[in-house]
Amino acid sequence: MIDEDGYRRNVGIILCNQQNKLFWARRANQTGWQFPQGGMDEGETPEQAMYRELYEEIGLTSKSVEVIGRTGEWVYYDLPKRFIRSNSFPICKGQKQIWFLLRLLDDEQKICFETTEKPEFDRWRWAEYWEPAFDVVYFKRNVYLSALTEMWSHLFPGITPNLHKK
Repeated sequence: MIDEDGYRRNVGIILCNQQNKLFWARRANQTGWQFPQGGMDEGETPEQAMYRELYEEIGLTSKSVEVIGRTGEWVYYDLPKRFIRSNSFPICKGQKQIWFLLRLLDDEQKICFETTEKPEFDRWRWAEYWEPAFDVVYFKRNVYLSALTEMWSHLFPGITPNLHKK
């Protein structure tokens, strides 16, 4: 669903383990890594879309996770001009996203990329909290920084974040 301003409604998922490491996955047959994310279907709430994407992309159900937090507002990013399909209508110039922070309750062995015919990812690992913000494709960097900054206090209450890359 693309809104009147040209942004596709989308949800993003930040999944952490018990040690507050973040799930970081490589896009199938590519070199880029990202958090799970996906578009919202017509009539779907952000929560419904999040659980659907969680299952489709990494094989986890609502019983496998607990919701720790979510962004209060939409966060936006613009696509680089070379990725905008100007021959389609409506034109999508970027995405607006609601981000969810989830904690894995199940064994990590339950993570599975084979729930759809065309898996989104082919590898994954646990990453340090800020690493994804500096490792993601450049045009998503500000969205990742914004979502991670907003979620920080859910995992690290009373601690000031340190954004220096190690």
